[in-house]
Amino acid sequence: MPSPSHPRPVDPDVDLSDPGEQVELRPAPWPVLGAIAVGGALGALARRGLAVAFPHEPGGFDGATLAINTSGCFLIGVLMELVATVWAGRRLVRPFLGVGVLGGYTTFSTYVIDVQQSVDAGAVDTALVFLAVSVIAALAAVATGSALAERALRRQAPTVANPDLGPGLSADTHADVGGVARECDGGGCGSGGGAR
Repeated sequence: MPSPSHPRPVDPDVDLSDPGEQVELRPAPWPVLGAIAVGGALGALARRGLAVAFPHEPGGFDGATLAINTSGCFLIGVLMELVATVWAGRRLVRPFLGVGVLGGYTTFSTYVIDVQQSVDAGAVDTALVFLAVSVIAALAAVATGSALAERALRRQAPTVANPDLGPGLSADTHADVGGVARECDGGGCGSGGGAR
């Protein structure tokens, strides 16, 4: 039992003023840890299967690791949009899919080992290309996944045409797929309750 002088640690991405996010502060971590463990095992098995199916020579360009990390980053971008809108408040979705499945699936440690093996094999050019392409592809994939998911969610969300239809709704407010009103402008829709 935490005492007032030793409070429980707080997750920095939890907005304590939002009652919907306060559920993340539950004292028992076992369901979350279990979701992460099961998801991680599934993600690692998928990664291993692809690495075995598409092997490469030490010092060669590892297309499997590049494809794994790029596709995993794309899915992370999609997942973050879905977690913030469609699955908001579902405690185990982000730990299972984000930390577990996609954390086990992506393999930036293998990426670094591949770079080192290429350097050791004398293929410095291959190592530098793999190093640059992997980082650029991963960042572009996250941004693309997030943007495409946001666009798809925005298309599915009905626009409130009449500001008098509900309290606090304006012509620039959209109901997202989960039924939560979100403020929208020319740059996109926010969550209405701050970043998640």
